[in-house]
Amino acid sequence: MQGDFRRILTQANESKGAAALDAIESGLSVPTEGRPAVAAQHLATLAFRFQGENRLDLAARAYDLAARVTPAQAASYRLAAIRTRILDLCRRKMFDPVEGLLQELRAAKAEAGDRGQNDPSLIHIAWDYELAGDAEGAVRSYLLSRVARDLLGGQALTIDGDTLERKIRNLRILQMNALAEEGRHEEAQALHERTRHVLGLGPLRIYDIVSAREAAADGEGEYRELLGPRRITEPEIAFLEGPVALTSSCGSLDAPPQYVARFKDCLTFPRSNIVLQGNRLIYDLAAHPLAGVADIKDGVNPDQIMTAVYGARRALVEEPAETQSLDAGLMMFGLQSKNYGHWLLEFVPRMLWFNDRACPSDFPICIDDHMPETHRQILELLDERDRRILPLSTQAIRFGELGVAPVPTFFPFDSRPGVPVYDAVWPADVLGAMRGVVLERLAARGVDLRPSGRKIVLSRRGFAQRQLLNEAEIIDVLTRQGFEVVYPEKLSFAEQVALYHTANTIVGSASSALTNCIFCNSRARVIALIHEDRSFNFRGYSSMIRSSGADLLFIRGKTVAGAAVHAFHANYSAAPALVLRGLEALSGRD
Repeated sequence: MQGDFRRILTQANESKGAAALDAIESGLSVPTEGRPAVAAQHLATLAFRFQGENRLDLAARAYDLAARVTPAQAASYRLAAIRTRILDLCRRKMFDPVEGLLQELRAAKAEAGDRGQNDPSLIHIAWDYELAGDAEGAVRSYLLSRVARDLLGGQALTIDGDTLERKIRNLRILQMNALAEEGRHEEAQALHERTRHVLGLGPLRIYDIVSAREAAADGEGEYRELLGPRRITEPEIAFLEGPVALTSSCGSLDAPPQYVARFKDCLTFPRSNIVLQGNRLIYDLAAHPLAGVADIKDGVNPDQIMTAVYGARRALVEEPAETQSLDAGLMMFGLQSKNYGHWLLEFVPRMLWFNDRACPSDFPICIDDHMPETHRQILELLDERDRRILPLSTQAIRFGELGVAPVPTFFPFDSRPGVPVYDAVWPADVLGAMRGVVLERLAARGVDLRPSGRKIVLSRRGFAQRQLLNEAEIIDVLTRQGFEVVYPEKLSFAEQVALYHTANTIVGSASSALTNCIFCNSRARVIALIHEDRSFNFRGYSSMIRSSGADLLFIRGKTVAGAAVHAFHANYSAAPALVLRGLEALSGRD
């Protein structure tokens, strides 16, 4: 009989593996009459072979049989069987039984006295699913990784450094976005429901997307248009190297109307742009005809407090567990409000319209509480009504009445994958009006805005992304040309405006600091240094800077390969000789 056992083992090839194990199981008592430890070792060897052939279901069975053959080593073989079965089920997407097996795994490890690190890496399985584009397989595996972490300890972060909870949430958002874009909002809602309790999230409600104008037209608010829709021109873009074939898409040249609107009984989320009123979501960006190119991103960034997905003129938004209430306010909070460039372009121009008589003077200006002091300084400068500035924490807020005003142009946070980068064009009339008010108010406060002839180079040394890696070399060359180094983030807003307005020449990376060139004098010369990427928003920078009348020249340096970041934020270097050539080219334009 021992010979039959060996013969069955040797015949357990790819086609007969299951049959061989059936035969061994039916005659399980035979090996135990001889040398059970040896028989168990043979079964374990067979299991190892099955693992190598990626037949994990058979390997788990073989380990189980080995545990039954020899009581002395049963605990270790049973442990191997459970581990192998978990791997097998996860790879075959049979996730439901795995949570129970993880409980068994903990008991088996205790019985075997196992303290090793041989447990299945569910995080790596999830990562494999993620790389393969299988979001559901990844979500289910990350959920099980979370159970395994709580039961067994071990890895708390994913391969790319996210927490398990954030990874699950973000993958769910990707899945729900795909469903919403196909108009399958109820399916997306059900998908969220399957995991929201695990993540401590609220249920999702479905809302119709409308613009502020549409919402008011339905009798749900008051809308006062202050500047109508109009056609604007595409800006001139000048490169030192000559014309460059850009790969981005030119933003709309139809500038949207500028208005002030008021809506009652609204639910809002600081750090987000959406306004909920009844069963409608008021959001100009999401309601715009070009919204299909936009990756809106409300709810994806780490500091967001809500989940929202968009598609087919409807949206799903998570209901907050708790809210606070305010009688009234003006909406100066929103996505990326902390970033100076976004703040100056998307938010500050709203104060032009909030100063209109249609806005009651007792409405406080509501801002996100994570914004730097310079942001408040701008508001205090532009506000004509001496309004209170009210910082908001991350808790959802229900306003009795909310005043809203628009972004000057259609400006998506980013373009959707597979769609050319949308290069927004900023209307010179709105930026020029904002510039004029800022300069007028500063002059009234006694700030000296007379031309100084100064030449400044803007340092970006304190920032981690879009670094000019040879900045020190550039600065050394320019200081010998009479330039002074400026760190804008260390200056008050008034000091920054005065510096940019009185300077004759400015050199700096195309970044938030260069956005201040809106305040340049009309004879200023600006050199914008940037990497090679031809999809960069050159039209955006050109339209905003040229709104001041300043002359602008781009110099593209060499992109330096580094960390996996958005192409816009890649580090780069620029040859000092190119910068000197750029200065000569600008001086020759007089």
